[in-house]
Amino acid sequence: MRSSMLEVMQEDYIRTARSKGLRRWPVIYRHGLKNALIPVITVVGMSIPSLVGGAVITEQVFGWPGVGSLMVTAINGRDYPVIMGITVMIAAAVLLANILTDVAYGLLDPRISYS
Repeated sequence: MRSSMLEVMQEDYIRTARSKGLRRWPVIYRHGLKNALIPVITVVGMSIPSLVGGAVITEQVFGWPGVGSLMVTAINGRDYPVIMGITVMIAAAVLLANILTDVAYGLLDPRISYS
């Protein structure tokens, strides 16, 4: 976030806003922060599916009961309906994360439009 913000603050439109007489904090929040959040949203949006998939490993290592350990138990017991249900749930979480990332892009950057 810091490096993205430093990069955005060097852009021409930030200097133009400052030269028009806008104060420092409104320029940072209205112009700089919106554009600096786009790479952060990308990283967060792409890491959510990894977190959901990593639940299987985390639950097995620490012995926690949960969806990941249920999936491993279902795979070992060849319980296909449970495997399919958990797979659909994980796929829905990935799709939801991608949709939320795209909506956040549209809200942060008006140049991005989905038609």
